[in-house]
Amino acid sequence: MDFNLKKLTSDAGVFFTRAVQFTEEKLGSAEKTELDTHLENLIARADCTKNWTEKIFRQTEVLLQPNPSARIEEFFYEKLDKKIPSRTTNGELLGQYMLDAAKDFGPGTPYGSTLITVGEYQIRLGGAEREFLQTSAINFLTPLRNFLEGDWRTISKERRLLENRRLDLDICKARVKKAKQAEAKAAAEPDFQETRPRNYVLSASASAVRRPQTETHVNHLRCLHEFVEAQATYYAQCHQYMQELQKELSRYPNSFASNANPSTSATCPSPVSSATLPGVSPPCLASTSTPGIAREPSGQLKIQDVQQPSTGHRKAKVLYDYDAHDTSELSLLADELITVYTVPGMDPDWLVGERGNQKGKVPVTYLELLS
Repeated sequence: MDFNLKKLTSDAGVFFTRAVQFTEEKLGSAEKTELDTHLENLIARADCTKNWTEKIFRQTEVLLQPNPSARIEEFFYEKLDKKIPSRTTNGELLGQYMLDAAKDFGPGTPYGSTLITVGEYQIRLGGAEREFLQTSAINFLTPLRNFLEGDWRTISKERRLLENRRLDLDICKARVKKAKQAEAKAAAEPDFQETRPRNYVLSASASAVRRPQTETHVNHLRCLHEFVEAQATYYAQCHQYMQELQKELSRYPNSFASNANPSTSATCPSPVSSATLPGVSPPCLASTSTPGIAREPSGQLKIQDVQQPSTGHRKAKVLYDYDAHDTSELSLLADELITVYTVPGMDPDWLVGERGNQKGKVPVTYLELLS
């Protein structure tokens, strides 16, 4: 190892005199050469560019990869210059779970076949998400990272050089000013003359700050357009896949039929009004046929043939609004009181409700039976 003690001593002396000059400037006991106003503005703009680029870069990383552990893992892979392993997206994982579940439930059942259809489209959505992540990382994140780790380091190095040259210039100015004797002044003058050309060379530092900054904004603008283009493509693909999925599901209008009882279909009530209880959602109910009750050819209950029994009827308070699905049912308003009763062979999830001259089937889950 080539150890140059003289150079080491010289560098230490320069560092010490710069530190003294910097401290005196902060305390106001030494004069400070002000930089050109244009250069000061360039430096301020460079700081602004760096700060906002860093924030945009970090938040874009969070958007593309919300998992902090995965981001840390990717960071180490990049530092080690290794290829980041491919990860299964959440959409692809969900789609695979649906396909596996369909195998157990039976691909021939309505639920199983629907799971297969939805699972395949979830995998497509996951593939579109993967492509979007890769495109955004290459076209947007990588240029931002290159600026922070490349161009900005060059700018910072030029700024440190500029600051050191300015300190050297002010140190020589102070020596000339403090020189009382002609010999001391003559000894200090060459140093001053030697530093001035260095100061003039600093105009190159100004151009080094200005040029990368201008090119950076142009480059980042282009990358921003590519990022928006990737987002638009991704969301358009998702919209197309969801439209195709809806068309696929619309081909199976009876896909919600229960396997255990084909005559029973799971039905959710229409959206409730503001009269419903706060914080409580109306339950799903089963719309079933009523054995033992006369029906019209269309299969609807002949509710006018049902007579109220002399005993066994009671009052009930309506908990939620309910819109009748056919003429055999009775529409309900939350908080109203109706008379309810059952008939032989009627499904236990339903009662016959009466309100004045109106009569029809009502779901038990929408009622609070009063004693």
